[in-house]
Amino acid sequence: MANCIIGITGNFGEKGCELAQGYYQSVLKAGGTPVVIPPHNDKEALLALLDKLDGIVFSGGGDINPLLLGEEPLPQLHSVCPERDEPELFLVREAFHRQIPMLGICRGIQVMAAALGGKVWQDIGLSPTLQFKHSQDMPRYCASHSISIKEGSLLQSIFGDKTKLAVNSFHHQAVRETGPHLCVSAMSPDGIIEAVESTEHKALLGVQWHPECFILNGDTTMMAVFRWLVGEAQTFAQAKHIHDTSIILDSHCDTPMFFTDNSRENIAMFGTRSDRVLVNLPKMTEGRLDASIMVAYLPQGERTPEAYKAVRERTDWLLTQIELIVQANNSRVGLAETEADILRLKAQGKKAILRGIENGYAIGRDLSLLEYFKQRGIVYMTLCHNGDNDICDSARGNAEHGGLSAFGREVVEEMNRLGILVDMSHAAESSFYDALELSKVPIVCSHSSARALCDHPRNLTDDQMRALAKRDGVAQTTVYSGFLRKEGQATIIDAVEHLCHAAKVMGVEHVGLGTDFDGDGGVPGLADASEVINFTRHLLRRQFSEQDIRLIMGGNFLRAMAAAKTHNNEITL
Repeated sequence: MANCIIGITGNFGEKGCELAQGYYQSVLKAGGTPVVIPPHNDKEALLALLDKLDGIVFSGGGDINPLLLGEEPLPQLHSVCPERDEPELFLVREAFHRQIPMLGICRGIQVMAAALGGKVWQDIGLSPTLQFKHSQDMPRYCASHSISIKEGSLLQSIFGDKTKLAVNSFHHQAVRETGPHLCVSAMSPDGIIEAVESTEHKALLGVQWHPECFILNGDTTMMAVFRWLVGEAQTFAQAKHIHDTSIILDSHCDTPMFFTDNSRENIAMFGTRSDRVLVNLPKMTEGRLDASIMVAYLPQGERTPEAYKAVRERTDWLLTQIELIVQANNSRVGLAETEADILRLKAQGKKAILRGIENGYAIGRDLSLLEYFKQRGIVYMTLCHNGDNDICDSARGNAEHGGLSAFGREVVEEMNRLGILVDMSHAAESSFYDALELSKVPIVCSHSSARALCDHPRNLTDDQMRALAKRDGVAQTTVYSGFLRKEGQATIIDAVEHLCHAAKVMGVEHVGLGTDFDGDGGVPGLADASEVINFTRHLLRRQFSEQDIRLIMGGNFLRAMAAAKTHNNEITL
């Protein structure tokens, strides 16, 4: 792989942009290709640059304007650099959304913390813990004090499990509060924060000292920091390449649950980077996600003629709203039903939205509605949700039918005929095995994790996984915390563990990702569509090959879709 591109923010001086040589020399020696990011506030140009970078170093320099952080300047504040402040705060936030590896040095650690919700001391003399001089007069390549490294931190792993490190020190400001996305990984003996890193298993590291100065005196002690950054940048570059040359598909999201009766609100929510939803166009773009299957989710309700009429109308309305948000943003997204549709849209620079139904309650007892909803574009229907229905028993039901009902068997056969994938997420084991035996094409579990790692009835047992693989089906790991671990907050690491377990049991050809975003899915590190590429990055760290990842991140599910369509075509012919 070619050298990764590392952007380094330039300082601003009498002659304009300037950069101390230690920064680019350290990046070069670590194997990266350095480029300077001059201080300017052309946001379109900065965003275009971010698309080309594999990593960023935020360099040292003057104080941050406290007004940008909601504070008034104190007497202890030194000179600020307005040419740098706004563009660098903007760059941190946008690089964070895009999962670009970042290293902040001195001022850079402070910019990272400030941009991501933390706070900065305008002068560390205001800290009640300050005990010694942090702004030294000695040469910059000399260590001047020690820091304590947190056990188990990223920083400790970078420096070979050391708990103490001698660093140089030239600053009068420092991080005061890390904010929600960063945590402390090193402190000076008097309690000043000396290093921060990600709380979400992302490639983020900030150090208060100046590691770039050491190499200028032939001291390689601090090269470990730059080798870490370049290594992460190479992984990120590889992840981008996979996403650029594959179809990346999330097989289940519940974004339509957030639709209101105001179509304009729905359109704006999908077209802009709204915090109301986890899947929309900006987040799909940032996470380099090509396709998302949005479902019309239907909670299980009464099984009466009146209820069936209402639930059919609700399904129609949800599918219509999906179509409306796509039509309104048709320069950037299109509707898809097949792999060919997704490939065509990707070639046009557009995202793809596919449609599904979550809960066969949508059809009540009317088999003809399957053909109607097929004409409306659905690619799969989840046979049940949390409760038995007329089709089958649910994992959270009362074993009403002992598996598929007689009507449920007709439903599976009709779905096979029409080319609609049979989705058995939420189903009882009895229903799962009945459908697996009856279906003439592979079935899918669009958002189901591993029961061996988290004993929840919604998860698949190893026996279910093996049976599914024998019939060429796929199980898509989901990222709802309660399905990933029984206690505590799950993270992306748990999601990766579930997928690795499924791949070990089933083979890599039968696993994928179905996030359940906007349906309570989402964990730190994989919290919304912008972080999908972070999942790919972690798969690379677990030594999955590029070909394996192409299958996991879309290829396997697309194969199941193609099998259903082929079977439908054969019957039609």
